[in-house]
Amino acid sequence: MKNKEYTPDIIIESSWEVCNKVGGVHTVLKTKANAIVDEMGNNLIMIGPDVYRDSANHPEFTEEPELFASWQRAARQQGLSVRVGRWNIESKPIVIMVDFTPFISQKDEIFGHFWERYKVDSIAGKWDYIEPVLFGYASGKVIESFTQFHYTLKTKIVAQFHEWLTGAGILYLNEFAPNIATAFTAHATILGRTLAANGYPLYNKLKKFNVADMAKELNIVAKQSVEMISANTADVLTAVSELTAKECKQFHGKKVDTVTPNGFEDSFVPKDNYDAKRTVARERLIKTAALIT
Repeated sequence: MKNKEYTPDIIIESSWEVCNKVGGVHTVLKTKANAIVDEMGNNLIMIGPDVYRDSANHPEFTEEPELFASWQRAARQQGLSVRVGRWNIESKPIVIMVDFTPFISQKDEIFGHFWERYKVDSIAGKWDYIEPVLFGYASGKVIESFTQFHYTLKTKIVAQFHEWLTGAGILYLNEFAPNIATAFTAHATILGRTLAANGYPLYNKLKKFNVADMAKELNIVAKQSVEMISANTADVLTAVSELTAKECKQFHGKKVDTVTPNGFEDSFVPKDNYDAKRTVARERLIKTAALIT
C-alpha cells in the first residue's frame, strides 16, 4: 500500500519534448504516461512548448478550451500565453502548451536576474540556449499561476523538470513558489553528451575532466551552468541510469537522490515477431560496434 503522506496531490511535469518529438525524452514521457494517469488521473498536468503556436493543426495536441477556462483567462491577464488540451497518446494526459516567445524581449532582464541570484552564466548562450531557458522560465510562471489559482499552500504539489532545457523553472519556483517541491531529472548531462559526441572517452576518464575547462572548450558554458545550478537547487535530483548518476556526481558535484530507470509500456512494444526482430537487431548492433572499435 502506498504511503499517502508522501504521495503528491498533483504532479506537474515540464519538458521541451512534451508534444514535441525531437529526441528520446519524448518516447520516455509517452511510454510512462499510462501508468501515471492510471494512478493520478487528471492530477497529472504536463507542460510543453507551443512550437505550433502559429498553426491551427498540431499533430500531437488537441486543444480543449473549456479545460481550466477560468484559469486560462486569469493567466492571459497575467501575460501568460497558454493553450490547454490533451496529448494525443493512449492515456490522453492533460497538457498546457506554453508560448515562451513573449519573454524574448525580456531575456536580458531575466538572465541578468538569474546571474545576480544564482550565478547562472548565460552570457555566451546562443538561441539553442535562449529559447529553452525562456521556456523553462515561462513554465515556472505558469506553474505558479496555475497552482495559486486552484490549490492552497497545504496541497502537496510536485513539479518535475526534465534536463537543462527546463531547469530555469526550478530556479523560478525556488524563489517565487517555494511551497512547490521540485525535481530535476537528468536523462544525460550536457557535458557528458557533448564529450561523447566529440569522441572523448567519457567513462574511461570521467574523473579526470575539468568541468569548467571542458565546458569552455566545447562552447557549452551557459548550458552547463544552468544545468548544474538547477540540479543543485532542486529539492530532488534524479537520473534515469547509473551511468548518468555518475555524470551528475562528477559534473555537478551532487549525488542523485534516486535512479529511475527508463522503461517502456507494454502497449509501446510491437506485437508481431518482436523477439525475432530484437535478436536480429542485436546481432547487427554487435557487428556494427565491432567494426567501430
